[in-house]
Amino acid sequence: MTQDTQKTTHFGFETVPENEKAGRVQGVFNSVASKYDVMNDAMSMGIHRVWKDAMMDWLAPRPGQQLLDVAGGTGDIAFRFLKRAGQGQATVLDLTEPMLVEGRKRAEAEAMADSLDWIVGDAMSLPFPDNSFDVYTISFGIRNVTRPQDALAEAFRVLRPGGRLMVLEFSQIPNDMMQKVYDLYSFNIIPRLGQMIAGDRDSYQYLVESIRRFPDQESFLGMVQGAGFEQAKYRNLTMGVACLHSGWKI
Repeated sequence: MTQDTQKTTHFGFETVPENEKAGRVQGVFNSVASKYDVMNDAMSMGIHRVWKDAMMDWLAPRPGQQLLDVAGGTGDIAFRFLKRAGQGQATVLDLTEPMLVEGRKRAEAEAMADSLDWIVGDAMSLPFPDNSFDVYTISFGIRNVTRPQDALAEAFRVLRPGGRLMVLEFSQIPNDMMQKVYDLYSFNIIPRLGQMIAGDRDSYQYLVESIRRFPDQESFLGMVQGAGFEQAKYRNLTMGVACLHSGWKI
């Protein structure tokens, strides 16, 4: 395939060949892995914890369920799921091994070691058989996937009939004035925090830009439905700064 006909995608505001994006995303998360959790607290002023708790509230984990958390990084969602379920199994999959290494270091990981698996893998080509999991989650990860629709198709494939998809992702604020205020904060403050805390301004510039390139709530709802999920719905969090999308494999 020539450069002229090669498929392209976006890496932040930059247009890149599709076959380059995964490697560049890996580079971002390799760079920030050791400071990822600290930066999440700094960027969101701790609100990401409220969003993740809201995700668990809607998900309502039950004992015995098997979770696949894709782009699960340092294990935030898996730990919450297992605590809520009381008894279950969680597989954390991430493209970037250093993120999983950081997750394994956390105290929760040691306490829940028998209930956790950590796997390096690609959201667009999951290394699991069909109908393997009861719940599939992806939190602040799907916008980094080269082809999100492929990731949703894989989610549908690996879920058992009756299984639940839940996506937590940054989204768009319906109020134009509030969106402008949020943009000012995002583009002016977050890369500076990245430089101060993680020593990496460019990676956080990319993360801010990637949020702006992600589909809005209704568009992404259509993608969830297009992958075959039924009873698909979404809930805005913090005026739409983030959004939860839910769907069922029926």
